[in-house]
Amino acid sequence: MNPPYTANLSHCGIFCRDLEVMKTFYTGVFDMQETDRGEGVTFHFEIVFLSGRDDQHHQLALAGGRSADTPSTVMQLSFKVQTLDHLREARRRALALGATKMRGLNHGNAISIYCMDPEDNTVEIYLDTPWYVSQPHGDPLDLDQTDDAIWAQTERVVRSDPSFMLMTEWTARFAQRNAALKAQGG
Repeated sequence: MNPPYTANLSHCGIFCRDLEVMKTFYTGVFDMQETDRGEGVTFHFEIVFLSGRDDQHHQLALAGGRSADTPSTVMQLSFKVQTLDHLREARRRALALGATKMRGLNHGNAISIYCMDPEDNTVEIYLDTPWYVSQPHGDPLDLDQTDDAIWAQTERVVRSDPSFMLMTEWTARFAQRNAALKAQGG
């Protein structure tokens, strides 16, 4: 029996004029730390991933590319679900309520769908996997495959990535880094 469908706002991304100034602000104010950085696979600009939790790879993604005269925008709003069936249900509901440009993307550490809401803001709905690979990472996702096929394909891809580790190992490493930072007074 599947748990009831629920979606929880989990992390967000914002476009920035100066990534380092923004990183300094969010790490300083909210005790977040940089967990990964790189050019996006489907978003072709630099992304800095930040988190203050050892159980969440990122709570905030800071993205470069915002010009000085551009008003504030939201890069994406992300909602977390618990199962692939929940992801399919979210897709069904979003399309029924006017979402456009629906697409799937497998990040290795998460399985996601993306769409545009009725006002063209990017929305992500995702679920975590038990694996870690460095981010950004993205492979096509076909939610019409069986759960077993999606999980098997995901595991094959992540295990071939040089940065692969179980999420439990990544969590332990994060906790050690976090404890060390706190011990240093930082």
